[in-house]
Amino acid sequence: MDLIICVVGLLALIVEGIRCQGVYAPPTVRIIHSGHACNVEEERHTERVYTIREGETLELTCLVTGHPRPQIRWTKTAGSVSDRFQDSSVFNETLHIAKILRTQGGRYYCKAENGLGSPAIKSIRVDVYYLDDPVVTVHQSIGEAKEQFYYERTVFLRCVANSNPPVRYSWHRGREILTQGSDKGVEIYEPFFTQQGETKILKLKNLRPQDYANYSCIASVRNVCGIPDRSVIFRLTNKTASPSIKLLVEDPIVVNPGQTVSLVCITTGGEPPPLLTWVSTNDSLPQRSVVKGGTLTLPAITSDEAGVYSCVASNNVGNPAKKSTTIVVRALKKGRFWITPDPYHNDDNIQIGREVKISCQVEATPPEELTFSWLKNGRALRSSERMVITQTDPDISPGTTNLDIIDLKFTDFGTYTCVAALKGGGIPEISIDVNISSTTVPPSLTVPRGKSPLVAREGDTVELECLVSGKPKPIILWSRSDKEVPMPDGNMQMESYDGVLRIVNVSREMTGSYRCQTSQYNGFNVKPREAVVELIVQYPPTVEPVYMEKRQGLGRPVVMTCKVLRAHPSRVLRFEWLLSNRLLHAGAFDAQRDETEYTIRSLNRDGWGEYTCNVINEAGAGKCTFQVTGKAYPPEFYYDTYNPLWQNRPRVYGFKLQWTQMNPGAVDRIVAYRLGIRQMGLQRWWEQEIPVDGQINKGELMTHNLTELIKPESYEVRLTPITRFGEGDSTIRIVTYSAPINPHLREFHCSFEEEPICMFTQDKNDDFDWTRHSAATRDTKYTPNTGPSGDRSGSKQGFYMYIETSRPRKEGDQARLVSPFFNVAPKNPYGITNPPAYCFGFFYHMYGKHIGTLNAFLKQKGQSASEAPVWSLSGNQGNHWKQAKVSVHPTSSFQVGPTRLHQSSARPRCPDWPPSSALSVLVSIGCRILMHRFTSPDIKQKGVHRRCWARREQYHSWLAIRRPNVCEE
Repeated sequence: MDLIICVVGLLALIVEGIRCQGVYAPPTVRIIHSGHACNVEEERHTERVYTIREGETLELTCLVTGHPRPQIRWTKTAGSVSDRFQDSSVFNETLHIAKILRTQGGRYYCKAENGLGSPAIKSIRVDVYYLDDPVVTVHQSIGEAKEQFYYERTVFLRCVANSNPPVRYSWHRGREILTQGSDKGVEIYEPFFTQQGETKILKLKNLRPQDYANYSCIASVRNVCGIPDRSVIFRLTNKTASPSIKLLVEDPIVVNPGQTVSLVCITTGGEPPPLLTWVSTNDSLPQRSVVKGGTLTLPAITSDEAGVYSCVASNNVGNPAKKSTTIVVRALKKGRFWITPDPYHNDDNIQIGREVKISCQVEATPPEELTFSWLKNGRALRSSERMVITQTDPDISPGTTNLDIIDLKFTDFGTYTCVAALKGGGIPEISIDVNISSTTVPPSLTVPRGKSPLVAREGDTVELECLVSGKPKPIILWSRSDKEVPMPDGNMQMESYDGVLRIVNVSREMTGSYRCQTSQYNGFNVKPREAVVELIVQYPPTVEPVYMEKRQGLGRPVVMTCKVLRAHPSRVLRFEWLLSNRLLHAGAFDAQRDETEYTIRSLNRDGWGEYTCNVINEAGAGKCTFQVTGKAYPPEFYYDTYNPLWQNRPRVYGFKLQWTQMNPGAVDRIVAYRLGIRQMGLQRWWEQEIPVDGQINKGELMTHNLTELIKPESYEVRLTPITRFGEGDSTIRIVTYSAPINPHLREFHCSFEEEPICMFTQDKNDDFDWTRHSAATRDTKYTPNTGPSGDRSGSKQGFYMYIETSRPRKEGDQARLVSPFFNVAPKNPYGITNPPAYCFGFFYHMYGKHIGTLNAFLKQKGQSASEAPVWSLSGNQGNHWKQAKVSVHPTSSFQVGPTRLHQSSARPRCPDWPPSSALSVLVSIGCRILMHRFTSPDIKQKGVHRRCWARREQYHSWLAIRRPNVCEE
């Protein structure tokens, strides 16, 4: 395909200054591949399947047409959501996936859109092929298990291999191939699917001595994509047994943080010798863990590494063996207390003669090692009739101890200390002090005067405050009281030890009511006290547009509108319009409207610049900005030019640069374009001006030829429109050299596999057109005895050109398909006057009842087509492809192209006559158009314009112009 593109570039005819109309077009899409594909095939004409081996490189390119240049997006479906690539989208023409994985198979879509019509979408299904090593597992019939595992027992050998496409299995015993029926003691089950993949089972009934042998399972995908077969060997003996293991550790294991823990696992049975692995309930083993044989070592263990650890032994015989132990890491944290007044009296205060309870709580691991002790004023306190100490209370959370003081006396006032410890030691104790005195009173909660409602501006740091009295002071819990939404830190509640909630960078969404509430922790276990603080966040007006560019020509009106979306306070005070800080207009904002407008009735040069509209309230100003300019919009490069590149000298090439102008009528008339060009990798720009005569129309295509470009360098091209305002916006593109295939230098290849059909064009002066076709899409219901059943290689997917000769076609109708111009070789430097000669060859298929005539003509540049064909053939030639060759001798640039002439017959049209016929230039597998130059004084100079007439048949052609001085048979 690369060669075709190059020839297309060579044969362009360029005229300086040509401008055409209306090239805006919706996008079209075509997907091509250039990666390591095993195969690309069509499925039912609608689905392309790209087969690739896992680990190879996938490269798909989305070729688009359309103007303006479409935006391209690759997406993928199939598989799980996590199977998407690069956030599900790639904004690039080429999708490149190196070392593709099996999970990356699926359908890939290329979507192109440019704002015209509907987006163009094409897809291709990528099928990733792979074959994993097979795994053999051995099982015994459960009902026959006795003392010796495999002695005179029925045994199943199961072989599993993951693959795509489906795998084929074969079993070998030693060198013997096992098949169903080859041994009465062996049964081979048909494959079935399991979660592990397709499975093949070999059944050995009542084991015999000869059954103890090496068994090989060979998995094959028939060498697709070059994937070799894979095999595995299992040795079955009378000692084969499933694994058994033993853990040489206690369960559970209780350790202190920082200790090194070693878990030892040994095998006690199993043949072949089992493989030992360690797993954890934490998904993976700790990063610092060390596994050596059956020993797992955890150095300096932490609380995060506590959990269940399992040793697993597997030898593919029976089920894996598994033993587990739990590691518990000691810890003490979160010490809290609360005071509960006498529950039998409706009073929250502590009073002499009544009961009071002090509770202390910690989180302990393991909880059964937790112990508590109590001190009063630093001295040990023991449980008594008036001082009742309880370690467990089913009504309270675990890890809690209570001290009940019965009939409180003045002598009971003092500091009580709760001490929590773990029996194993090694963990620091937690001590909690609680003061009981005449000043110990329950809390009260109030909002300071002037702190609610609290007004703040967006972006400020605010402090919501609740005053807490009482002794001891409890923890304060803050939450939203007006709605169920998280607090600024993301939690539903926030704790505060001083009663202050601090919010940094407050936003408008934080406006509302906030509740402060006492917690039972570190305070009284009484009904919570609470208060509410109102927060009002003011913010400047939100306006639109924040920024807008207004492009306009001189003498035209400009209208600018600034709209208020929201604000708090909602009453907007005033507005002001400025031009570069110069006040133009100001006033009070109309409460009945949500916008303000400024109009320039006739734009002059002083009116260009930046206009600002400030809409102001108490919190600040919202700003709309308008950039009024006469700058022209950027040009839009045209990428769909046929034959943009040509060469007529050995070291340089030319390029036809084409573009349209975006919104040409939006500003003053474009008088010229500034063209800048520089060679890639260099700094210097070369510039010139391209004058423009008259007004440019929307969609008008402009052309400028770039010449003297050095092969094979690439160039950066910059194009800038110029108006009386000055320079407009620039557009940049890259011009890349790709060597064209000049017909007088080397072969010319054509491929009707692609829509451009090698730049062949339909003659506008004929009666009807040729159609691109393939045998796969041909309906043979009405044409069973005509036309080829495939292309020259026999493929039904190969494309060719054909014509329809049924009604409304009539006698004398012609269909012409004309090639691009081919350049003849330059004059011989040694003065030989004989012109170059070419060998023109093609394959044809002429099969049908009433075959007409197929002719080949020559048309040279500046001349009319030759009157007599250079090649001609009539009548039925059979249901097979044939090759034709003819030598032609053009003296100037020439064209070739088939023409179909509908010929009549005296017999009436019969119902069984085929409705269609075709002339095709074969471009499918192994077929091409070739063009070689040769020179010979013995061959008469003659140009060639090839025209082909056909009726009720398909001609499939292979064109060749060869360099030897004769056409080879």
